[in-house]
Amino acid sequence: MATAGTVHSGPASSTGSTGTQKIASLEVLGSSGSSQTIKKTIGHRGLDPTGETTYKKTTSSALKGAIQLGITHTVGSLSQKPERDVLMQDFEVVESIFFPSEGSNLTPGHHYSDFRFKTYAPIAFRYFREMFGIRPDDYLYSLCNEELIELSNSGASGSLFYVSSDDEFIIKTVQHKEAEFLQKLLPGYFMNLNQNKRTLLPKFYGLYCIQAGGKNIRIVVMNNLLPRAVRMHLKYDMKGSTYKRRASAKERERAVPTFKDLDFIQDLPDGLLLEPDNYNALSKTIQRDCLLLQSFKIMDYSMLVGIHNLEQAARERAGEEVADQRPPPSQGQKSLYCTAIEAIQGEAHGKGAVDTEDNMGGIPARNSKGKRMLVYIGIIDILQSYRFVKKIEHSWKALVHDGDTVSVHRPGFYADRFQKFMCNTVFKKIPCKRLSWLTPFTKQIINVLSLLPVVQSGCPDIPPNTPTHDVVTSNSVETTLFNSLLGSSKLATTAPSVRFVCVFRQAVLLYCCIE
Repeated sequence: MATAGTVHSGPASSTGSTGTQKIASLEVLGSSGSSQTIKKTIGHRGLDPTGETTYKKTTSSALKGAIQLGITHTVGSLSQKPERDVLMQDFEVVESIFFPSEGSNLTPGHHYSDFRFKTYAPIAFRYFREMFGIRPDDYLYSLCNEELIELSNSGASGSLFYVSSDDEFIIKTVQHKEAEFLQKLLPGYFMNLNQNKRTLLPKFYGLYCIQAGGKNIRIVVMNNLLPRAVRMHLKYDMKGSTYKRRASAKERERAVPTFKDLDFIQDLPDGLLLEPDNYNALSKTIQRDCLLLQSFKIMDYSMLVGIHNLEQAARERAGEEVADQRPPPSQGQKSLYCTAIEAIQGEAHGKGAVDTEDNMGGIPARNSKGKRMLVYIGIIDILQSYRFVKKIEHSWKALVHDGDTVSVHRPGFYADRFQKFMCNTVFKKIPCKRLSWLTPFTKQIINVLSLLPVVQSGCPDIPPNTPTHDVVTSNSVETTLFNSLLGSSKLATTAPSVRFVCVFRQAVLLYCCIE
């Protein structure tokens, strides 16, 4: 065993068992012993006799403490290293430090059992955080200044989820294969971020591992898609699949259930309507992300969609003000680093941005009834590659159901189906409503204007050396048109200016194109 406090740097070895490097023997960090029994287990997640959550028999409180101690040390030591370009070997580096409970010359004492903390690709992840505008002191303050908050609705994966006290970061436990896949993904992830900052893919800020009692607990730090400060009235996890994609009866009993594809089709058959600019930006972002995921042979990912109904929220606040005179809660996430609207626009508000009701990081949308909403979205669960097991799973499901509707599918088909479902069923462009004055009478004006020759003065689409008889003049067809159709005595003597006709004509044609 290495001496306490020694830091090792070098190429990543297997993330599995440490073999001969036995850590001080313990069954759980901060637990009372191996005689404990888990009352309820989902994967590696369970409960001890006191009701506290455990992960691989490690209590949640001890795990949170180990995470904060480890991140505090690794961020501090990283700040002493000069900034430089990321090299290929940086993606393979793993730094390891031992935390004995009595402390060492490099680590503080603590009241948990001994553990070892590993940091994967520290230089690369530092670069990622810098790209997202996260300063080291902000990262450290958010994750380590106050106790991490455990999320109770952590899904059926058996993972544990924590959120930082300021609502900015999510910490998730991941399986060995997922952590290993993320390590292999890092070079491509790095290249994609350099080429394009507009992405709905998870923002990975750090990958770590806590070793204790022969167990490896791997965690990843990511952006928080659904800020707790914004009430989500509806929440969906969608894959573009329709095979058994409906929330279970147990899930529906939750205060805010996570619904699925068939539930969305039933609840919002007309989809979420976006302004044309936002819809086009979102569609391009989804298309780009799906192409990247397909290139890495990734499938089974989901789009997490949280919907905040502005009008319903206003009614709820009015009722709360009458029933409760207590001071308002803290504002939570300030959208410092990454929001849904920034993910598709590629523009950040910057640190210290002030959020308003209309600017809380969500994408403005409406339902078919015109109700105003803010939509929070992101692609999640991307650490699933189309390996042999998944191929077998798809083949088996295809025998009993239409193979094209099941969630597990080859990456190319999955990406295409996912993109079509999101851009055609979930999100739709707000149609331009024709103006009330667009009568057959005004349509005649539009039809005639569309036939008018372009005007040389101020019209960019006029070809050079256009003959003067092709240019509209004050005594040409425009005068006759406006006199005959509008019946104006003023137009009989004063025709519209040449420039006005040109601009008006182009505006009408643009309107028709949009229609």
